[in-house]
Amino acid sequence: MAVYTEVSDEDLIDFVGAYDIGDVVSFKGIAEGVENSNYLLQTTQGPYILTLYEKRVRATDLPYFLGFMEHLAAQGIACPTPLHDREGTALRELCGRPAAIITFLEGMWPRRIQPHHCAELGTALARLHIAGTTFDLHRKNDLSVEDWRPLYDSCVPGAHDVDPGLCAIVGPEIDYLEANWPTGLPSGVCHADLFPDNVFFLGDKLSGMIDFYFACNDFFAYDLGICLNAWCFERDGSFNVTKARLMLSNYRKVRAFSDAELRALPLLARGSAVRFLLTRLYDWLNHPEGALVKPKNPLEYLGILQFHQQVNSPTAYGLD
Repeated sequence: MAVYTEVSDEDLIDFVGAYDIGDVVSFKGIAEGVENSNYLLQTTQGPYILTLYEKRVRATDLPYFLGFMEHLAAQGIACPTPLHDREGTALRELCGRPAAIITFLEGMWPRRIQPHHCAELGTALARLHIAGTTFDLHRKNDLSVEDWRPLYDSCVPGAHDVDPGLCAIVGPEIDYLEANWPTGLPSGVCHADLFPDNVFFLGDKLSGMIDFYFACNDFFAYDLGICLNAWCFERDGSFNVTKARLMLSNYRKVRAFSDAELRALPLLARGSAVRFLLTRLYDWLNHPEGALVKPKNPLEYLGILQFHQQVNSPTAYGLD
C-alpha cells in the first residue's frame, strides 16, 4: 500500500456519499506497499479502506481481484471485501483512477515472525487454495517465468549501480529457470504476494489476509515458494528450517501436495526469489518522486536466491 494520488476533501465526500456508510469523520493515507493509493477512511459507521488503483494495475484485472475477495469471503475465508454503492457498483472512479471502498480487517501484521505465525499461515494458505477451486474467473500470472527476462533487460542499465555483480548472477539464473521450469503441477488461484504485511493476527491467531492485487492462476507450490521466502528467512539472511517445517506441514494437513510438487519446490522457490528481486530492482530504479513509501532493497532477495541455488532436496525445508 502507498499514496500516489491525493484526494481532496470535496471529492472524498462526494465519493463516499454514494454509499450507505455514514458521513466522513477522518481520512489518512497508508504509507505501505508499492502498487496502489490506499487511505484509512473513518465514517460515522466505522473504519474502511479506500483504494485508488494506479496505472500499474490494469483496470481489466480489477473484476478478477474484487470478485476473488468476494468469493473467498463467501467461502468463509477472512479477507476484506469490496462495498457496493446504492447502484450496486463495487468499482467506481475517483480522481481519474478506478477506486473501491473495502471493508476494514481487524488485526496487525507481525513485525517479528515467530514459528506459530508460519504454522497459522500454512493452514490459511491451504484453505485459500481450496476455496479458490470454485472461482470461475481466470487470470494469467503476469510475473511468471516468461516475464522475467523482459523485466531483467529493462533493469540491466542500472543494475550495476545497485550491485556490480548482479547481472552475472541473475542473467544465468533466468536461463536456468526458463530451461527447467516445471509443467503440469496442480494449479489454481494463488495470492502470489502473501508477505507478512498482508497477513493480520489477533494475538496468536491469524485474523485474515489482505491485498489480493497480484492474485492469479498458477501452481499452488509456487505460492508456497513465495511464502517460504517471505516468512522463513531471518533478518541476518539465514533460513529458519523450523518455520518452514511448520508452514509446510500445516499446509499439508489441509491440502496434501503431490510428490511432483514436493520435488519442484526448490526450483519454484528460486523462481520466486528471482521474481521479487527483479520487481524490487525495477522499483528501486524507477521510484516515483513524492511517493510516501520507500522502495525495498532488492539485494535481500539475492541472498535468498543464493540459498535456494544450493538446495538439492526438499529436506532442506524440513520435509521428509
